[in-house]
Amino acid sequence: MIRVFALLCFIVWLITATPPAALAGTTLDKIKAAGTLACGINTELPEYSTQDAHGNHAAFDQDICKAVAVAVLGANANFTIVPFQDEQDALKALNSGAIALLATGSPNFINIANTGIGFARPIFYDYQGFLVNKTMGIASPKDLTGKKVCFLGGTEIEIQLQAYMQRENIKWLPFLFQEEGEMEAAFVTGNCAAISADVSQLAYERIAFKNRARNYAILPDVIAKDPLAPAYRLDDPQWTTIVNWIVEALVQAEESGVTQANLAEMKKSDDPVIRRLLGVQRGYGQFIGLDDAWAARVIEAVGNYGETFERDLGSRSVMKLPRGPNNLWTQGGLMYALPMR
Repeated sequence: MIRVFALLCFIVWLITATPPAALAGTTLDKIKAAGTLACGINTELPEYSTQDAHGNHAAFDQDICKAVAVAVLGANANFTIVPFQDEQDALKALNSGAIALLATGSPNFINIANTGIGFARPIFYDYQGFLVNKTMGIASPKDLTGKKVCFLGGTEIEIQLQAYMQRENIKWLPFLFQEEGEMEAAFVTGNCAAISADVSQLAYERIAFKNRARNYAILPDVIAKDPLAPAYRLDDPQWTTIVNWIVEALVQAEESGVTQANLAEMKKSDDPVIRRLLGVQRGYGQFIGLDDAWAARVIEAVGNYGETFERDLGSRSVMKLPRGPNNLWTQGGLMYALPMR
């Protein structure tokens, strides 16, 4: 009996002691065999969904697809963009295996519970806010007392807006719309003092106002959280680990000051974190089934997280979104890379 127990303990030890690199998955093998990464991006417009109202962030999504592709397939990697107008359709395609990755999806309760879908850490902290007319002297949501606020009806936006105004005891005037164009027209003609939606959508709408855009500002106040994160199926531990650590590498590169421009020079650094990140210190790639240069390729292809954000969503983009919560933790934001050790 003792021998049987000892044998069982030994078997358990063998299983639990297996290194992560041995947890081979099929996703990476299929991608390599196909020679391309099938990557979904969400081109969703608010009218298509009652759950969220993100703006057009296709350029950001494409960079996430590119980052994952070059990490697993090499510097000249191919990736196939598969667009979806509705996030639920994108998640169904992910679950069916039609795509290996959804560049950004909403990691909320409904999308995670009993779906077989997992999410990396948030890579874009979107949130519901207000776009206001600065000429009306609106500096905070409190200034919306007695004023009309536009929003799309029958959506999560409406639910969260009603809850926020009640919570903050703001006596406002709801102005409900079913069509975004009509809502924007009411806003620019002064029929409502503010629009409420996710800030990425508000920034996208502001672009359409052209020379009037300077009259409108996005308030920093957060009505509700609506983050976005890369999504994958949960049936492949290796693929989960790969996608998770690509996201962490983008953030760590910014924390460590590694950019597209200084990548070659930074490979000479004595900093142990930078040496591990860039593959100078050998042996780290094997833990996720990749070579040691995987993160260096990602940075060479898309830059660090800050470079990607500013180019696609921030100051260098047409959207001009402030970093806000997407800043590094050292600058008051939420971006904090897990330690590479």
